[in-house]
Amino acid sequence: MTKKIRVLIVDDQSVVRSILAKGLSEFPEIEVIGKAADAWEARDLIVEHEPDVVTLDVEMPKMNGLQFLKKLMPQYPLPIIMVSSLTQEGQSTTIEALESGAVDFVAKPDGTDGSMPKMISDLYEKIMIASRVDVSGWKVEKSAPKVKKPTVKKLNLVSRNHISLIAIGASTGGTTAIIEIISSLPPNMPGIVIVQHMPEGFTRTFANRLNTLSELEVKEAEDFEEIKPGKVLIAPGDRHLLVEKSTTGHRVRLSNAEKVTGHRPSVDAMFSSIAELSVARETLGIILTGMGKDGAVGLRKMRDRGSRTLGQDEVSCVVYGMPREAYLIGAVEKQVALSQIPEAIINILK
Repeated sequence: MTKKIRVLIVDDQSVVRSILAKGLSEFPEIEVIGKAADAWEARDLIVEHEPDVVTLDVEMPKMNGLQFLKKLMPQYPLPIIMVSSLTQEGQSTTIEALESGAVDFVAKPDGTDGSMPKMISDLYEKIMIASRVDVSGWKVEKSAPKVKKPTVKKLNLVSRNHISLIAIGASTGGTTAIIEIISSLPPNMPGIVIVQHMPEGFTRTFANRLNTLSELEVKEAEDFEEIKPGKVLIAPGDRHLLVEKSTTGHRVRLSNAEKVTGHRPSVDAMFSSIAELSVARETLGIILTGMGKDGAVGLRKMRDRGSRTLGQDEVSCVVYGMPREAYLIGAVEKQVALSQIPEAIINILK
């Protein structure tokens, strides 16, 4: 018999704890081993029961989910799924939580019909993924000397070749990977388009956060917006981002079309739209950490049309799913560790 995934639920509202426990208990692979109302109770239950995955409410009194996460991960790293409200504060805290070690997050239901079952289903899927993620790298040994977090290496680009567009796709673990890459790049880059699997609302918060960390201009994409050098456009949640020709170059089109490879926005949809254009021969496609296979087929189409392509390597991925699928079908020209991707981009541009 397969060992069940032992889950601890942390939420200050008893009704939410009960709903999550009941919903997750419907799945035979999951065992809810405890429910905590606050960070202190959660700490005791973690020590006592050693859960495989923790669901952690973002907004709690006294010590919120982010504060608890920052205290927990260096001492007792566990796969954490944040449960976030749709408020601006909740979105901002969630993005910071992902930077601080959380594997992923789900948004709380908006009250519409079917939103609760969908949230439970999403949470189940992300728990299944999180249970296989190695987060031990977040542990700080007590004997280790205290050192400052290394500053991001800023790269320079004196001149560039024919590459005029960079397209990046990511899912689980992608927010921190994208931050590491984009914050390392100089301002005179070609236009960059990004699809990161993330719900509506959170993509704008993520773009705004990334804009404060980068020398590039980063924003959530708008329909018909021109792709320009020095600008990064991130696909809005629940909208496909497609690239098309414009009178002055290329622009993005946002679409509510059906999900592609189970996602909207879809990396495959973006990559495939680029493959249909002559600019494919001037594009660098990059596929990063993520569960599933979204982006693999589209990246292969791009490479077949003359694009340069990179894939994140297995060791540095939170989830080696999307890059693996792309590599297996010959879509990836070269696999690179996350820390080396910015330099690999610069070398290709040179």
